[in-house]
Amino acid sequence: QVQLVESGGGSVQAGGSLRLSCAVSGYATIIVWFHQAPGKKREGVAGIYTNSGLTYYADSVKGRFTISQDNAKKTVYLQMNSLKPEDTAMYYCAADRWFGRTWYEAGKYNYWGQGTQVTVSS
Repeated sequence: QVQLVESGGGSVQAGGSLRLSCAVSGYATIIVWFHQAPGKKREGVAGIYTNSGLTYYADSVKGRFTISQDNAKKTVYLQMNSLKPEDTAMYYCAADRWFGRTWYEAGKYNYWGQGTQVTVSS
């Protein structure tokens, strides 16, 4: 069993920054941040393989967002810089125990947090 608890969401103006945290209990090989705006499907934003540290990013956030992990704190972070209004969404942390699948597909994950809202105003 893997339990995930997100925190760090909030409201910020365009160009600002936020750091999201995902506290992880249990063993997971991959942890991914997804976002979902109202009326849209849930999309992968950034992922990290916990053993190797290998990271993946959606094209829309490359160069702006950074995913990282603190093994001692059992926490995965998403540093979000240069935020845009289109980044506004609920952000979810997801995890699982597989390797080699398509990281950005929400249906591949069995474990989810409750989500944290990010709102970016123009």
